[in-house]
Amino acid sequence: MTERISAFWLNRLLGIPTSTPLNPASMSAQLRVAICPAPGLSPRLSEFTAALREAFRQCGVSIADEVTENGRPARFEAGTAVIAPGSFPDRLLPINRVSTLYNNLIVGVYDEPPPVRDGQTPQETLDAVIGRLAWEMVHLLIYVTDESWTVCSMNGGITTFDTPLPEPEDVLESLIPKITAQVVPPRDGDLELRHEALDTSTPEFRKIAEDFVECGRRWAANPRFMNHTSRESLDYRNDFYRKIVSRYLDDRSGMSYGFFARQLPVAVKPAREANDTDEVKESLVPVTVAGKRLLVPVPDVRILTTRSGCRKTAIDPERDLVEIGLDAGGKPWLATPAGLPADFVTRPSFDTLTIIAHAVGNAVIASILRTVRPASRFPKLLERFGSGMTHWHHYPNDDMIPKGYVKHGRENPPVSCSTPQSAAYSLLGKLDALELALEAGIDYLGDVHIEPGHGTNIVGTRSLSGMAMFLNSEQCACARKEW
Repeated sequence: MTERISAFWLNRLLGIPTSTPLNPASMSAQLRVAICPAPGLSPRLSEFTAALREAFRQCGVSIADEVTENGRPARFEAGTAVIAPGSFPDRLLPINRVSTLYNNLIVGVYDEPPPVRDGQTPQETLDAVIGRLAWEMVHLLIYVTDESWTVCSMNGGITTFDTPLPEPEDVLESLIPKITAQVVPPRDGDLELRHEALDTSTPEFRKIAEDFVECGRRWAANPRFMNHTSRESLDYRNDFYRKIVSRYLDDRSGMSYGFFARQLPVAVKPAREANDTDEVKESLVPVTVAGKRLLVPVPDVRILTTRSGCRKTAIDPERDLVEIGLDAGGKPWLATPAGLPADFVTRPSFDTLTIIAHAVGNAVIASILRTVRPASRFPKLLERFGSGMTHWHHYPNDDMIPKGYVKHGRENPPVSCSTPQSAAYSLLGKLDALELALEAGIDYLGDVHIEPGHGTNIVGTRSLSGMAMFLNSEQCACARKEW
């Protein structure tokens, strides 16, 4: 497979560590697990846990030995994932033994069917999964029955394997990526905070805000757009664990699912073909596409997007929109709206790095197309209107993909939002989509990024409300020309 952008440049562009594993084999090689069973495991869970241990061993995962201090179980070393089969009393919960909230993923394993029932809406299923995660204080759930085992994740993904015991191939391709790439919200220091730097009174802002509001209204009738699970609606074992969940979510009001974003217009400069003697300057990124090695100028990118925790189907623009961006050679930043009450909490989306990766990818593709396909509409539309980005936790049928949008990502490992892998797949997959479009003679207008076990990003030249109308056409009684 062609390396379109090197790990060095993924790091330079997006801050993704060069050591980040992007395929299941490299994920396995870096993964270390500890198996911590509850007292009194059922025979079925004992058999499942033994088979899971063997599957991990065959996949090349390191398995840590149990360590004690003064006769008591010691804390798990940072970076160790914890497999926790069975039901624990409060005092023995594995969360009590972690070294960090963000670097010890815990997998609960239970001898019971998953909380998926006939007649449930997607939101009800999601709420049941999140509720169990909060009660057990784990990050991932595995449910085991006589015939199957099912993995449920924090982002609503539910994957069932029709075997009573885990097969090494399924563990490698599905479970290990979920364990390796933990859901972690952007933390202090990840983004440069530009407090009250977003002016919500400008005509430019208000015009784009109307697009967000109309987009949310059109999605409101679609049960596949899971909206929000409130932190306060969950049951906890006690106030201590309630506070841990609050801290893990960085005081967010809960988990909201999906995002809307508008990349602001970008000045597009053409890429140029590299010679063997060219020295790569920091302002030019080497990209391989269409059989050419191109040097691509990457401009600053700016994006208006929904804040974490807001109700996407009922957006209040002055409270619920933030601006994020990346200055060339700098770090990502977040600008909060001016004029909000002092106690109003504004947090960036879990998907912030993925959103920025899509914006950078759009700029890179526009630059390439300006050189290799001068008649392409995409660079002109990106310069004039920017780009719309829609993410929801479901998948479109092929007839829901607009003309000029290219689908990719179905074969990627199933990782969650907020992970560096998700951002890397967004940028690299977008370049693969461009390659497919060039080979097929398609006038590239955007991409449909399938995230297995997670959801879909649709990014391109359509407005947010226009894309919402297209994707929810059965609920719409009107149509209008784009832009």
